[in-house]
Order: sequence, then C-alpha cells, then structure tokens
Amino acid sequence: MNTELNENQEAMEVKKPKKGGKVVKIIAAVLLSACLVASLGLNIYQAVVPNQKTADFIDYILDRIAEEEEKENEYIEDGYKVGGEYEIRSTTHISDAYKSGDDSQLSEEDKKTLGMAKDVLDEVIEDGMTDYQKEEAVYKWLVANINHGRGGVISRPGMDRSAFTPYSVLTSRSAVCVGYATTFRLFMNMMGMDCHIVHNDYHSWDLVKLDGDWYHVDVYSDAHGVLYGNFNMTDEMARNGHSWDESALPEAKSVKYSPAVQNAVEVDGVLDVPAAMKDVLDGKSTTLFYKFKEPLTEDEMKTADFLVNILDMVLSGGMLEDSDGYYFRASWYPSDREDDYILGLLLESHSSEEEGGIDMDSPEAKEIIKLVAEAFGLDPVMLGGGDLEDGDFPSEGPAASVEEVVTWNGGGSVELR
Repeated sequence: MNTELNENQEAMEVKKPKKGGKVVKIIAAVLLSACLVASLGLNIYQAVVPNQKTADFIDYILDRIAEEEEKENEYIEDGYKVGGEYEIRSTTHISDAYKSGDDSQLSEEDKKTLGMAKDVLDEVIEDGMTDYQKEEAVYKWLVANINHGRGGVISRPGMDRSAFTPYSVLTSRSAVCVGYATTFRLFMNMMGMDCHIVHNDYHSWDLVKLDGDWYHVDVYSDAHGVLYGNFNMTDEMARNGHSWDESALPEAKSVKYSPAVQNAVEVDGVLDVPAAMKDVLDGKSTTLFYKFKEPLTEDEMKTADFLVNILDMVLSGGMLEDSDGYYFRASWYPSDREDDYILGLLLESHSSEEEGGIDMDSPEAKEIIKLVAEAFGLDPVMLGGGDLEDGDFPSEGPAASVEEVVTWNGGGSVELR
C-alpha cells in the first residue's frame, strides 16, 4: 500500500513540472504580448507625438491668422469719431449717385453736396487726365479753397470752423481734418478711385490707390503748410509725423506718383540748384524738387548739405527784396532710380498778410488806423500807424513814452520793448 502511495506521489510530482511549464508558457506569452503591445504603443507614440506637434503648430498659426483678421475687423473707418467728436461718415451713396446719374434716392442735403462736388470736378478736371492728374487737381483745389480758421476774424454766414462733413466743408469752405479727409475721399470715389480714411485718436487723412499702389495724402496739413508736403507719401515717409494701425490698412511703398518723382526738375549738378530756384521764386509758399543727371557721390551729398545751409540763411533771414522770408525745409526723397535721391526744398512764406486782406501800408489801412486812434484817444503808432504823416496824428490822446517804444509785429498785435 505504501508502494502505491509512493507511486502516486511520484506521479503527482512528475505532473507538477508539466503544470508549471504551462504556467510559464502562459506567463511568457503574456509577457511577450505585453512587450509587443508596449513596442506597438511606443511606435504609435513616436508617430503621434510629431503629428501632435504639427497639429499644435497649425493651430497656433490659425489662431494668429484669426487674431490678425479680428484685429483688421476691429479697424473702423465710417462711424469712427476722431477726437471723440468728429465722426467719419460714409459718402458712398453720394459717389454712387454721381456715377449712375441718379440722385433720386438722396436726401436734400446729399443732393446739395453732390451738386457742389460736381461743380468742383467740372472746374478742375479736364478730358484726357490720368488718375494722378485728377487726384492732384482735386488736392490743389482743396488746399487753395478750404481753410481751417485762417482769414477774417468775423464769422461769415455759413462759416463752420468745425466742419467735418463734405456738405459743411463745401458750404462753409472751412474744415477740420476729418472734413478734409472725407471730402477728398468723396472726390476720389466719384472719379472711380479707391480711397480709405486713415486715422488715430486725434488726426485723420487719406490713403488713395493709383495704378494698384497706395499713397498717403494729408490735405489738412498741407492746407496751412507747404504744397506737396504731405502728398502721395509712402508708409516710410508718412511715419515722419503720422501714426496709425499699419496692420489694418494696405501698405504704401511705391514712389511712382510721389510729387518728387512727378515734378522734379533735372539739373546737371548741385551747384545748378540756386539759379534754378531763383527763376521760379515768387514770394509765395512753394515746393521745389531737383533731380540730378547722375546719382550724387558722397562728396556731392556733402556739398548739397552745405548749399542748403546757405540757402536757409538767405531764405529764412528775409534777405530777398521781393519776399518777407520763408520757413525753409529741405529733404531727400527717394527716386524711381535705384540708390538715387531727389532734393526737395519746401518753402512756406511767413508773410503776415492773408490773400485778399488790406495792406498795412495802404491808404485804406492808414485811414482806419487814424479813425480808431481819434475815437479812443490813442497814438496811431500803437495801432501800427507808425509811418503816418505828422498831420495825420490826432491832436489829443496819450502818446507813447520814450520808455515804451511800440513796434508792430506783423501778426495783428503790438509789442513793447
């Protein structure tokens, strides 16, 4: 019996390894499967991670594009109030009526605006003009005919010194910057040209498209400055005195229709500039551009700098007999030739007399001074009548003392010294 028991135990012992081998195999299979899964997972991870990085990068780019588009969409042209007061208002309906010949849908005020604007275009636009010539003609008309507070001190009927719509601008012939910008845009749109109004919190001007390129035009600044001073500028030129959201508007980089390129007079060299200038000076504000047959060398550029300093002494110092002097500024403008520049000389007459005003030396002025001096018992010298003849002085009234020598400063007031 013990023998049978021992045999059974041995049989059982023999069977144990077999059972254990099966387990080992199962464990080995599980481990192998785990390794395979791990290996596959690693491969999947290695494939997914770069793809995820690419996806993240694409998402980043798309987010940036969306941000830029949103930023552009935030730029408001019509409806924006410059200085929180002067609203930029759409005039598309007026320009569309002009192009279609149908003004039946316009309000009475808009019809009057259209009529006044049409009269201006009939006056300054000629058959065969290029878009640049049309733009320049309108620009010159606005500079010459719309002021912003200059002239008489008495408000005339219809005058609006804060005019900011084309209607009020063309009616009163006066404007703030928004008035100049919206009126210029109206004219450009009437002639079929694209035009935006550029603005910041305190100023506005225009961006006009010519032959596929954009140019900055600030009529307001030139109306009391120098002709062409802020006309058809590139972004680079406009940044000198202007700031705006450049991401929201087209880039202006062409010089083809800059006034320097379009109006430059060619001279042989720097030393020919003074004679060329003298031939065209008339005592009024003007802008002169000179290009040279060959690009200037470094030494010739130095010669030009010295020449400009001497011209400044002559022109700003009032040394010319036929002029009261100029505010003088010189600048280099990019040429349409590579690595070449055009010399721009901007001269603003600082004569105190307004066109159409009364000359202080005229008989009319002397008579007015005499009458006012007599009425208030004043010395005519205090009113600018220092050159009145002795017999013209009033017999009564206080005279200027020796200690208080009164001089006329030419600006509508007197100075004591």
